[in-house]
Amino acid sequence: MEKKLTFSFLAPVSLALGCVYAFCSYKNPSGAAWLLFLGVSLWVYAESMKRLELPLKKGCGFYMAAILLLGISTCCTGDGRLLFFNKLGILLLWMCMMLRQYYDTAGWGLGKYLNSILKTLTGAVGQLPAPFRDFVQYKETLDHKPDRRVWAVLVGVLIGLPLVFAVLLILSSADALFRQYTKGLFSFLESSEFFYNIAVILLKIGLLFFLTYGLFSFFSRRSLTEEVPDKRKGEPLLAITISSMLTLLYLVFSLVQIGGLFLGKMKLPSGYTYAEYAREGFFQLLAVSLLNLVIVLVMLTYFRESKALKWILTVMSLCTFIMIASSAMRMIIYISYYYLTFLRILVLWALLVLALLFVGVLVSIYCEKFRLFRYSMAVVTVLYLALSFSHPDYLIAKVNLANTNTGHIGIAGGEAAPYNDFRLIRGLSADAAPAVIPYLREKGFVKEVFELQIQGQRYFETYLENLERNTENVGIRTFNVSLYRAKKLLENR
Repeated sequence: MEKKLTFSFLAPVSLALGCVYAFCSYKNPSGAAWLLFLGVSLWVYAESMKRLELPLKKGCGFYMAAILLLGISTCCTGDGRLLFFNKLGILLLWMCMMLRQYYDTAGWGLGKYLNSILKTLTGAVGQLPAPFRDFVQYKETLDHKPDRRVWAVLVGVLIGLPLVFAVLLILSSADALFRQYTKGLFSFLESSEFFYNIAVILLKIGLLFFLTYGLFSFFSRRSLTEEVPDKRKGEPLLAITISSMLTLLYLVFSLVQIGGLFLGKMKLPSGYTYAEYAREGFFQLLAVSLLNLVIVLVMLTYFRESKALKWILTVMSLCTFIMIASSAMRMIIYISYYYLTFLRILVLWALLVLALLFVGVLVSIYCEKFRLFRYSMAVVTVLYLALSFSHPDYLIAKVNLANTNTGHIGIAGGEAAPYNDFRLIRGLSADAAPAVIPYLREKGFVKEVFELQIQGQRYFETYLENLERNTENVGIRTFNVSLYRAKKLLENR
């Protein structure tokens, strides 16, 4: 019979992990304490597997390393967008690691993984009553009176504290002299937002307690099926008809791109510059490339094998590479005239990810045993880590501010105007401080005031005000590399 984690182990561990999470995350979206939380979480996971006599499977080390690297990235950036994606990535990596540990996922594809992750999360929510049910069962197994007394004391404290506080409020309102003695206590509670803070902390503890307990309870039930049925039952002629029409259109489009954008031998439409021409297409081409990825995966999953279909999907994939290159080229041309934003960097990153995913798709067309999901997971994880550690806000500020004085010649010819969209500056994170503050210093900025009137001054002032506010409480628990560097730059400006 397969072992299960006992209530006497899982409940205290889940509660302790909830307390660690509350301590590390309270008013601390990106501090070094997050590494402590992730380290404790991984230790709890490894210890749980040890008690279940389930040796860590090959590949779990990759997930653990990626989780820790995302934790390090979290402690090195002040960009709220990266922080959100870091934490989302940690959750998804954790789900994939647990699925790999508990089940044989060798034949699983993207659809099976996504479906299993969704079922796991909903299943964990469905296990909310599990701690209470397991506590009742555990209590019935206790034979020693000292153990019963301990539980009686703990339950008494949990029930008694709210009652004492409620009666304290009633008595303080009933007697002026007693209220005078307790006035200092209540004024402290009111001034420090005590109730709100306590509620947030208890919510964080409860969230991690029930999530941890629910996940392990759900996995112990083995509710998911490991088998992946062969769904390739569709008539390949249908897929060939659809894909061949699309592929023919893509071939014509690709020839236009090769002749017009890459070789520059076709005349642009009247009234268009290369910058305007490039601006129109990169989002549409990205959308079509994503659509092609879905189409190829659906046809490989739901239609019977056919050599003709493989060849058509291969040509479609190759045309998609041209679309990806066209979209990237358009974006690069556009950036050379209109400079960087986070969205433009994200588009280039997504195009690189998409190109590498299509490499895996091409391999899977001819090699059924190729583990496309694991390849895709590795590609997305590694490239996202590269994006996260690159600090896009620093790149944006560095490149854009370097082009504020004079224009330059764009990639496609013609002069690009100097950078002047300073509204973007005020929304940058602390990651941009090593580029923004030296720029201001060159313009004559000193600690308290601007000695020189510069273009976009009010936006720089807003950025510095936000930076000073965000770097006020950088301590041991909340230490963040990006915020620390920004604070030092502010102090020495």
